[in-house]
Amino acid sequence: MRQPGMHLAGTFGPATMDLKAVRDVSRTISATHLFVYFIPEAREEAAELGVTEYGPAYFAFRSAPMGAVPWQVTLAAFYNFSPRSVRAMAGVWDTATPEQWQAARFAAVGRAMRRVDVHLTADQIAEARSLIDPVVASADYAGKTMAAANASVPLPSDPLVALWQQITVLREWRGDAHFTVLAANGIGPCDCNVLQTATGHFPEAIARATRLWNDEEVAAATARLVARGWLNADGTPTAAGVAAREQIEVETDEHCAALWTPIGDGGVRRLTSLITPIHDAFTAAGTYPFRVEPAGTPPADL
Repeated sequence: MRQPGMHLAGTFGPATMDLKAVRDVSRTISATHLFVYFIPEAREEAAELGVTEYGPAYFAFRSAPMGAVPWQVTLAAFYNFSPRSVRAMAGVWDTATPEQWQAARFAAVGRAMRRVDVHLTADQIAEARSLIDPVVASADYAGKTMAAANASVPLPSDPLVALWQQITVLREWRGDAHFTVLAANGIGPCDCNVLQTATGHFPEAIARATRLWNDEEVAAATARLVARGWLNADGTPTAAGVAAREQIEVETDEHCAALWTPIGDGGVRRLTSLITPIHDAFTAAGTYPFRVEPAGTPPADL
């Protein structure tokens, strides 16, 4: 990692928030957004637009807020995917416009929330919006490509889907911040995947199937992490590697702390409580192929 006292987050000013509250809301934001990547409704909506393969549909749905960008822009914005995986999206804007993909994503989210019977009252949704909206409105979007793109998307009329989109803005904001921290610490796209799977924070089978880094690239990344003292030769993490991964999350938390100052620690904790039932409903419905906890260390960026 960077020299003591020289880590990246310090350049963004001192944290004034409780970093545990920041970590918890970040984890809950990510977990609450996550279901969109696993629901059958998304596959059905993509098929209606003429795309039946998971990879191209995933990249189209998530890239749509940026407009009809070439795959190379998506590769840069998503950070941890291999070029061969993202290249599969070439041509998706010929099947449908980004606006159509965004509308289809909202439709899938709304249908899925109704299917799993998300229990949020109108008053709870309004309270959650009263907390999340000032955060989205006052956020600094410099260097936050995915967050800025999502913040530019007009909110849908469905109140629950609109809340989910605001959650998505903040999910992508932390993701953008996380990628900044990774790059500043010299942890490249393949390396971060290998470290994440080695430390048990992301299933290797899913990482390999979605990121499509090949054996040679994974071996080279593993060798780099071994040279840094973060992995053993057999690919298992060292104590230093576990600590390095946690330090990356701490630096990301510190980077994100100022984001939440408009509502303070109390507002952050209340928002965490209000949106958790969304994640709980999808967990109860058996949506996820792996365990997703709504508190603690944020999961891999999917």
